[in-house]
Amino acid sequence: MRVISIVGARPQFVKLAPFSRELRKYHEETIIHTGQHYDTNMSELFFKQLDIPEPDINLHIGSGGHGAQTGKMLSALEEQFINLSPDAVVVFGDTNSTLAGALAASKLHIPCIHIEAGLRSFNRLMPEEINRVVADHTCDLLMAPTRTGMNNLCNEGLEQCSIFTGDIMVDAVQYLADKAEHESRILEKNGLQEKSYYLLTLHRPSNVDNAEQLRYILAQLENLDQPVIFPVHPRTRRFLPESVENIQFIDPVGYIDIISLQRNALKVITDSGGMQKEAYVLGTPCITLRKETEWVETVEAGWNLLLNPAGDILCKQIQSFSANGKQPDIFGNDVAARMVKELGRIESVPSRRVIINVKEDYAKPSF
Repeated sequence: MRVISIVGARPQFVKLAPFSRELRKYHEETIIHTGQHYDTNMSELFFKQLDIPEPDINLHIGSGGHGAQTGKMLSALEEQFINLSPDAVVVFGDTNSTLAGALAASKLHIPCIHIEAGLRSFNRLMPEEINRVVADHTCDLLMAPTRTGMNNLCNEGLEQCSIFTGDIMVDAVQYLADKAEHESRILEKNGLQEKSYYLLTLHRPSNVDNAEQLRYILAQLENLDQPVIFPVHPRTRRFLPESVENIQFIDPVGYIDIISLQRNALKVITDSGGMQKEAYVLGTPCITLRKETEWVETVEAGWNLLLNPAGDILCKQIQSFSANGKQPDIFGNDVAARMVKELGRIESVPSRRVIINVKEDYAKPSF
């Protein structure tokens, strides 16, 4: 098969790495980078550290409003799909790149696979929620990372084209965990000791696009009992105060370094969906500064604490949170291999919903 993989942002680079390695054993792949993330530490460096082949095509879309950015991607991807005539298109996650790839493939009647399908926050104020819902109802084969995700798809009438595969991010984290331990110097560079700091990441518009809300969060966190290390997303810098006691602002870091920071942190504090999973796989307790999460299994397992970022006792709740002992196997193993095997279910014909019935085995993951 001739497969096009669409990526544009950090979480998609992470998912692409193990998928691409497995896919290229059996199929021809073209990687298109939309250019949604164009900072070197968030794009080129990730490709190098994750051992992903250089993108065959970079659309260089860049930043912009959601509608304008998605529209530019949609137009550019449509042109590429017409020129390349792929047998299938693969999209990952819930970004504007995901939405544009799914819509462009659908308009041209090219079978489209959505990896990380079925996630729902049930918060329509999140642009990611709109992206993932539309992608799921547009794509032809939906690969759910968790049982909750699979149940969501079934509840929305998408059971016939959905399958429970497990989460491909496990493959990526496991692949690079040892590499990070041996190659990363991020702790030494920032004067950090193992389990003696909190790692903070924020990027959700509800947390970082409001200067008052962002400063409130930082004011709460500066009272923690250990230092806070905060790799700052480029869009967040405009609202940051010059300094905050007990919080160290650093530039964005590559994936190997962020894995090392998570693995060695006392706790992770984040609003990132991907980081909630990474922390779980790495065995680090996580506090999620949101009112909801798509990764409810991590909360149910006792390793992820949901906190309202507008709450008035964040510091106390973060310090008192301790994870339960044993971790249940939520996300599986060798997920990329299962996903590539499932591509055989999709037929390269110009019609929608061309998937062989997968209802009978959706509840039988490979783990």
